[in-house]
Amino acid sequence: MLNISFTLPSLTASQMLGQKTIRPLTAATLSGIAFIKDTLLAIDTVKGHLLEIDPNSDNSKILNPHQVKEFSEVTGLAVWEDTLWVTRDNSVYLSKLTSLGLEHFVTLPYPADGVAVWESTVYVSCQKLGSILIFDRDTRKEITKFYAPGVGVENLAVSQETLWVCDRTEQTVYSLDRATGEINFSVLTPFDSPTGIAVHTNGDTGQESLYIAYASDEPYIRDNPNADPNHELTYRDRTFIHPLYYHYEPDKHYALSNGYLIEMSYAEEISPLEEVYLPEVEWRIALPSETERQKLKHIEPIGLPFTEEVIDGQRVAVFKFDALTPGERHIFGWKALLEVRGIKYRITPKDVEDIPELPPEYQSRYLVDDDDLAMDTTIVRRAARDAIGSETNLLRKMYSIRNYVYDELSYGIKPYIDTPDIVLERGVGSCGEYVGVLLALCRLNGIPCRTVGRYKCPPHGEQQGVPLQPDFNHVWLEFYIPGFGWLPMESNPDDVGYGGPYPTRFFMGLSWYHIEIGKGITFESLSSQGVRLTKEDIPIGDLAINHIRFTILKELPPF
Repeated sequence: MLNISFTLPSLTASQMLGQKTIRPLTAATLSGIAFIKDTLLAIDTVKGHLLEIDPNSDNSKILNPHQVKEFSEVTGLAVWEDTLWVTRDNSVYLSKLTSLGLEHFVTLPYPADGVAVWESTVYVSCQKLGSILIFDRDTRKEITKFYAPGVGVENLAVSQETLWVCDRTEQTVYSLDRATGEINFSVLTPFDSPTGIAVHTNGDTGQESLYIAYASDEPYIRDNPNADPNHELTYRDRTFIHPLYYHYEPDKHYALSNGYLIEMSYAEEISPLEEVYLPEVEWRIALPSETERQKLKHIEPIGLPFTEEVIDGQRVAVFKFDALTPGERHIFGWKALLEVRGIKYRITPKDVEDIPELPPEYQSRYLVDDDDLAMDTTIVRRAARDAIGSETNLLRKMYSIRNYVYDELSYGIKPYIDTPDIVLERGVGSCGEYVGVLLALCRLNGIPCRTVGRYKCPPHGEQQGVPLQPDFNHVWLEFYIPGFGWLPMESNPDDVGYGGPYPTRFFMGLSWYHIEIGKGITFESLSSQGVRLTKEDIPIGDLAINHIRFTILKELPPF
């Protein structure tokens, strides 16, 4: 019999609630995690190590040095009183914490992913069944089952009346009613590939906090002295545990999650491909928007001063030049300080069954072809009909249109944007082309929508104080539900291919790294002598080189 002594870490409960990422030194792939008071247990799925981790120092100890083989490929982990519960392959096992001898509990027809235990109730998630199964601990019989809220592999934790579900593919944590399985709300995690979830209870206040384990591969540049050239791209394990903060606004139908204070700079460098003369120039660049999840704390000019205009409720910087002459060079733009968080709306088809009529101004502006959407072409009109079939519910129509576009298109980068008819015929599109097709199909089906976006901060929350450059610009869209307002939807990142099922993480949701700029208006425009220039007159990209920089300054504190 293995005698285990759980040594509590020397930290206070308040420290446990700090913004600390826990990185056990030798861990490769952390999955199930659980707390015993202030001590954190975690399973390293690849190595089979059951780790006892000090959250304050990252120091860890292997609790099963002689039973590593038995714990290899374990994915789910839970603790109730003096009993440890794990999932491995298709089965669930239990064991006394003092012995770690695994005793079979139940076997499923498919792999058992996660496990959570509350008193005599055992919850087991199974992606292949699309369900969370509920068993009686004493009889080992299945009592009932809930629909799994997401499409990926899910791990579980439970507290009081809440069943917490983290979904690896959805990048989401769901709060479920423990008795009924109904979703209360969901939040996006600040990092991708969440693999485990645990609830920590403050021993002094009783306050509960969520911690999430993450595991994936990350690319890095390796210096190989035996190769020529000596730098080569390879991959390594990336695994850690991080607190998840959330704030639920039931009246507003959304929940916020972890966020960051970010400095974003956008600047244009005049560097024309061919020298031109342009008199009386006004160069407009949209500024970051104020939203439920994004707060503009400060804005200042780069290079040259600007004045501000408000266009359709959006702030725009205006740079004025008496003339742009051959050989003239300038740098100009803005630098913004932003607080950004993840947001996820929870609105169901039932909620939108009895909604108000669409205001006339929305019909005249957001249901028309005002951006080369090819809404009068046969292929686009047919796609609009096929996408929704006989569906009449606005939210279901929106979901059906998204899935139809994902079925019809695959992602590919292009230097220019084609119209939706060409994109549908080709079957490959960039993010901007996905948006164009979605806009066309939605508007033809009476759903107001508009373009949003422009850039995403590189999603490396741990790289703070380091200048980061995005690889590409990026756009997504918002659709309008009368009585609820504008709701976000990503263009292509949820198109994981293979015909679905597609995740819904960014269907009515955005992560902290989405930067909202110029909702529904042109991001950047140029006019000369009061006449707006089009890309046919002179593309902005032929006049200037843009420079975009993000610096993540710090993680925002809990709500």
